[in-house]
Amino acid sequence: MSPDLSGLVEADLTLSPRARDLRKTLIEFMNNEVFPAEHAYHAHRKANGPDDHTVPPVVEELKVKAKERGLWNLFLPAVSGISNLDYSALAEITGWSLEIAPEALNCQAPDTGNMELLHLFGTPEQKEQYLQPLLDGTIRSAFAMTEIAVASSDATNIETSIVRDGDEYVINGRKWWTSGAADPRCKVLIVMGKTDPTLARHRQQSMILVPIETPGVEIVRDVPVFGRHDQHGHCEVLFTDVRVPATNLLGGEGEGFALAQARLGPGRIHHCMRALGAAERAMQLMSQRVQSRIAFGKPLAEQGMVQQQMAESRLAIEQARLLCQYTSKVIDERGNKAAAPYVSMAKVSVPRVALDVIDRAIQVHGGAGVSDDVPLTAMYGWHRAMRIFDGPDEVHLRTIAKNELGRVAELSPLGSA
Repeated sequence: MSPDLSGLVEADLTLSPRARDLRKTLIEFMNNEVFPAEHAYHAHRKANGPDDHTVPPVVEELKVKAKERGLWNLFLPAVSGISNLDYSALAEITGWSLEIAPEALNCQAPDTGNMELLHLFGTPEQKEQYLQPLLDGTIRSAFAMTEIAVASSDATNIETSIVRDGDEYVINGRKWWTSGAADPRCKVLIVMGKTDPTLARHRQQSMILVPIETPGVEIVRDVPVFGRHDQHGHCEVLFTDVRVPATNLLGGEGEGFALAQARLGPGRIHHCMRALGAAERAMQLMSQRVQSRIAFGKPLAEQGMVQQQMAESRLAIEQARLLCQYTSKVIDERGNKAAAPYVSMAKVSVPRVALDVIDRAIQVHGGAGVSDDVPLTAMYGWHRAMRIFDGPDEVHLRTIAKNELGRVAELSPLGSA
């Protein structure tokens, strides 16, 4: 189905009054609480080393303050009462401090996607056991889909087996990039695997809830991203004859692929929103640097090449923001399926923009730019990885091309001759 562009010009991208109030509150929270907490966060991580995945105490302090301000669970419209378009402006602000701000607001991946799944498809018992503690911010979760042995960009390749045995399912397989699994607060994994390999390709997969302490679940290692270990971990996980009750199945057998698409749609656009915030922070760092640094007798800001880089960065950010906003509007009004082509467009274009802007900021910082004295290297590594996770660029470009090939234009100059 080709994307419907008929509402593009008419779309109202104005934030609701409540979202505007929340935005003011969030900016105050970022300036007065989050940014001052960054030093304590990184000092804790440095002192305890990459193998320590406990949350720095300052994050728990921030969560209390965020709740007091009403900045909690904003990502879920059914809970927050705001739209995806409203949330886009707020998520962008949290992207300025990606390691801290999203979790402080209980809007961190992969928990947001897992909460959406449980909200949409969980049984009352599953919601009570896992969704409510996640919404309360008292536990964390992980999503185990990607596998080390197959090309997981095609989810139908997944080989982990989920086999019914009486009142239980038995799980065997090896996953990696299971984000969040190293955090000691992680209590449950949502595991995607095959329940019936004989069915049609998109009906073979199912999702199941696996408590992380279940016998047979082994956290093999935390996989670094560009040499950096995330506090929550991106883990390789081995499942060996793991038994869980049949009631732990999320949705029905054969619905795993459809559930994954439901989960990834909003999740992908949330990542894009936060990436815009990172790009804006890189712009701020670049602007400060070029105005304070003297080279060849004048500030870098007066060099024509630097001015062009600044201008190109601003053009790209503004265009990317409009795409994210419109995509969010389509999700609000027409649902995830109608928004899928736009989500793919955003998922390809926004990380590219963020990387370009961050790279320019690194360049004008010179040697400092590739050090840890400024946050640019960590920002670059994460957003480079973003071109792979939640679907690599090539998969999204394929989706965009298929939609384009199916488009029927309203105007037909070629047929008028």
